[in-house]
This record gives sequence, structure tokens and C-alpha cells, in this order.
Amino acid sequence: MTTAVTRLLDCEHPILQAPMAGGGDTPALVAAVGQAGGFGFIGAAYLGPQQIAETAASVRAATPRFGINLFAPQATAPPGDLDAARSRLAPYYAEFGLQPPPAPAIADVFEAQLAAALDSGARAISFTFGMPSAAALAAIKQRGIVLVGTATTVAEALALREAGFDAIVAQGSEAGGHRGTFLGDFADAMIGTMALVPQIVDAAGIPVIASGGIMDGRGVAAALALGAGAVQLGTAFLTCEEAGVADAYKTSILHSAESDTRITRAFSGRPARGIVNRFMREVEADGKPIPPFPIQNALTRTLRSTASTQGRAEFLSLWCGQAPRLARKQAAAELVRRLAEETRATIASLGAAR
Repeated sequence: MTTAVTRLLDCEHPILQAPMAGGGDTPALVAAVGQAGGFGFIGAAYLGPQQIAETAASVRAATPRFGINLFAPQATAPPGDLDAARSRLAPYYAEFGLQPPPAPAIADVFEAQLAAALDSGARAISFTFGMPSAAALAAIKQRGIVLVGTATTVAEALALREAGFDAIVAQGSEAGGHRGTFLGDFADAMIGTMALVPQIVDAAGIPVIASGGIMDGRGVAAALALGAGAVQLGTAFLTCEEAGVADAYKTSILHSAESDTRITRAFSGRPARGIVNRFMREVEADGKPIPPFPIQNALTRTLRSTASTQGRAEFLSLWCGQAPRLARKQAAAELVRRLAEETRATIASLGAAR
């Protein structure tokens, strides 16, 4: 299945493992995807430069097929009433015998992260939440690294194209995790994958990667039919053996239905799709202001990491797309092979239809 994206990334299958910042995309997972003929991304947004270098070296020892994902630098938003935000979280921390979180100190590490990514040996660098400076983009281009951006609307896709991006991830509203919206209102950018992909394909004129709600070969074939050159899957890989999330997280995905997710700002301060749990319900229900990203993300980090070690899914940010019923527990290489086989079978069945 040779496409514009497989040629661009020099991979065998048009199957990309989405970056999952926070530890889901372990080096073992990213490497297994690349070795199986797909293309994996290291979600490096929360990693320091040394961590990026070490993670990339581990993956590179197994396969050259990998990329690095970073969050584009964000305009600083007013943090709001931090004392009120900390007090609001105090009862949840107390359940674990922990003190309320301190007011976070947010450091700007993007330039150091980018420098590490440039030296990592990655074939691609992708960005979510917009795009970095022209100088940063030029540095990536100078290295001959493929430049990938994330768009949730046609307007965003056109902005990425004009900035010189080589490919665009079209993130439909079904996608799990943080919304990549960077132009306009989040609510206005909740466009489904099937509607979004062909419009970006027609408007942008550069390779498009479909993302959102794609979990099996039927979804891959559908995305290719819409004009995409590849798909990017996150939730499907989260239940793989190599994924670095807690068993409680994997179990939540495997036992969820299509109606069990919604968009929330409760965990990070930025809209993201996840499985509804106690923390999400209670924080949303009290109606109090939530600090913006990355403040709220930092305030809840210790709570989430402690809950992860104790298997307490009710306090985890259970990022998940809208097709969890299609999730399977298997090895990453097996998933890539299955997706490729199902895609070929689906395309063949359509060709045989009369």
C-alpha cells in the first residue's frame, strides 16, 4: 500500500502510531510499530532534552522509522486564582494522603526540546497546538526532517501548508486526547473525521493523515478512500502490551462504549476527549473556573501519577477516542499486521462488489 505518506516517511504501511505524551508511547511500542512496517511517534511534549535523546536512541537502535512530537509554544494565559484551584483539588489529594499541590512553576523548555529532537535521528517532527516560529521550521527543513502539523479545520490546514509543512494530520472530533485546535473556537472545530479529511485533502494539496475514531482496517480503507495517504491511531495502540499506561487505563478502554467519552478541561485545562470518570464529573459539575493549560495539567499531575500506580482509574485522564468497542489487547506488531491485512481485505471486498 504505497501512498504519498508512506513515500514521505519511508514506511511500508500507511499506519502511524499517534504520539501519546505522558508515557503511553514507550520506546518498546514506538520501535515495535516501526519494525512491523508502520511509523511510530514519540510524544515528547513533557520530556526534557536528555529524556528525548535517550528515548530516541532506544528506538533508533531498533528501527529508523520514528518521529518526535512536540507541543507548539502557547501564548501565556492568565493562571486565574491558583489558591482556589489548589483548594479545589485538596480533597482529592487527601484521599491519597498527599498535601495539596504547590503552585506550579512553568518553564519554557521548547527550544531545548526542539534542539534534542533535531539531533535525535527522527525522520519526522510533528507539532500539535499550532506551529512554532519560522526559525524553528527552517531549522527542521535544513536537516531534511519531514515536518508534520495537526489541523482540526480547513483554515488550520491552509495555515500549515503556507508555513511549509510537508503533511497534515486531520484530527477529527472523534479523536481521543487533546484537541489540536489553534485557530478559532474549540467548539467550532468539532468536525468529524469523515467530513474533515476530504475537505482538507481538496483544499491543502499536500499529504493528509487521517486521525480520529479509526481502530481497524475498515477505518483505514475508509480514510484512504477519502483521499488520506495514511491514518494515525492512538487509542488502538493504548491497549497494546507495550503501551506504558496503567492496567486500569487499558481495562477502562476495553470495557467502554462509544457513548462513554466526552470533551473535558478538568484534567489539563485544555479540551481533550476521555472516558468519563468520577474526577471529570465532579470537577465539571461544581462550575468553578479551571486554570488554563498547562497550569491545570501541572496541578493534577501528582494526583494522576499516584492514581496510576494504585490502579485508581477514577482519577486518571483516560484519553480515548469514540470507538473503544474496537480496541483489542495484543502486541503492537500484531496490531500493525492485522490493520494491514484488514485494510487489504476491505479494499478487495469493495472491488469485488457489484
